[in-house]
Amino acid sequence: MLLVLCVDLDDDLGRKAGVETPVVGREAVERAAVALATTDPEDSDSNVLFEGLHIHDDIADERIDVAAVAGVESGGVAANRRVGEEVDTILAGLATGEDVRALVVTDGAQDESVLPVIRSRLPVDGVRRVVVRQAQNLESIYYTMKQVLDDPETRGTILVPLGILLLIYPLVALADLFGVPGAAVIGFISALLGLYVLFRGLGLERAVDESVARARNGLYAGRVMLITSVVALALLAIGGVSGVRALDAAAAGGTLPPVDAAAAFVVGAVPWAAAAGVTSSVGRITDTYLAERFRWRYLNAPFYVLAIAAVLHGVGAFLLGDVGLSYMAVALTAGTLLGLVSTLAFAIAESRSPSVPEPA
Repeated sequence: MLLVLCVDLDDDLGRKAGVETPVVGREAVERAAVALATTDPEDSDSNVLFEGLHIHDDIADERIDVAAVAGVESGGVAANRRVGEEVDTILAGLATGEDVRALVVTDGAQDESVLPVIRSRLPVDGVRRVVVRQAQNLESIYYTMKQVLDDPETRGTILVPLGILLLIYPLVALADLFGVPGAAVIGFISALLGLYVLFRGLGLERAVDESVARARNGLYAGRVMLITSVVALALLAIGGVSGVRALDAAAAGGTLPPVDAAAAFVVGAVPWAAAAGVTSSVGRITDTYLAERFRWRYLNAPFYVLAIAAVLHGVGAFLLGDVGLSYMAVALTAGTLLGLVSTLAFAIAESRSPSVPEPA
């Protein structure tokens, strides 16, 4: 049996004509079509119903029937679910032992979004889209644009570059009022657009969103790591400045070999970098302790940082000639022993402490 199924996804039949769905049978569908066309002659769903009647009469087979189903005004998943329920109701009411197949009639791409729901209940032989000749593809274009603008990812990809481009002329005109060269404004906007395209192309927006989410969660959860991370970044910045100043002082107006230049920078920056590493690791250890996920081996981190800093400072100072070989030997030995002793001590402490399951 062939079922000509007319789909009204936004329920114009119920909202405008007061027709309860599903509507089954030629006479019932004809009355519903006349009622909707009388209420709103411009509604395209009335064309769908009349097209369903036309197909029914054109085939002229005893094993054919016509029906109309409707969704809800809001559309989306709720409308698809209601259409599925009404199709189930129609199938349950058909007194036939034959396999039922459907010919779906719609008025555009929006209603055709329900096709997977219909196919999950009965085979679909075909889809007939009814479009008013004076408005060919108008609804499909509107629906496509609406879907693009409703998608946050697509909206950001298309509208943001377009908005930046549209700002070029007004910003150039505003810059002329203040005596700023228009070329500088165009260059600045071009740089923004280029950075945005690179940002989207490399997929960095997800990493930034995740970082912001982690920072927000840490702020509300009272995580010490958030504060120590900020302090560590400040110490690293100071270390960079200190390293540059040490490099300038070592050069004293001349040019240093690459190895000596690197050594001078390391000697100036290592103490601050070590302080940043210790601060950051202490913050993380504190958070793990508060979250009851503490392990003794986590305490190795600040000692490892100090050990590495001692080794780098000793080697850098020796390369610059500020210290002798004995100092470098002591620094290397102290750094190595510090790492080994801390590892051994905390391993013993962890083996003797109660075991706590690792976090998932």
